[in-house]
Amino acid sequence: MAKNESSGSKVTKTASSVLRDPGASKIAKSLAGSTLSQAHTTKQSSATTARTAAKALNDGRASTSTKSMAGSVLTQKATK
Repeated sequence: MAKNESSGSKVTKTASSVLRDPGASKIAKSLAGSTLSQAHTTKQSSATTARTAAKALNDGRASTSTKSMAGSVLTQKATK
């Protein structure tokens, strides 16, 4: 199994800001929570979270910060 990376400091700062933002979308907050829960750990993203992240990356309306967190979540997806 490939080694998974933990969330970096830049993306965790973004995630923290998103969680404190009352105007952030539900998907952004979900990805932010996942990003922060995986910071400094080797935890892996669930399949459900990975699907949410993939949808966010494909959504033209998603913000740059949402896409950044989605990318972080997907890099922590379990690989076979």
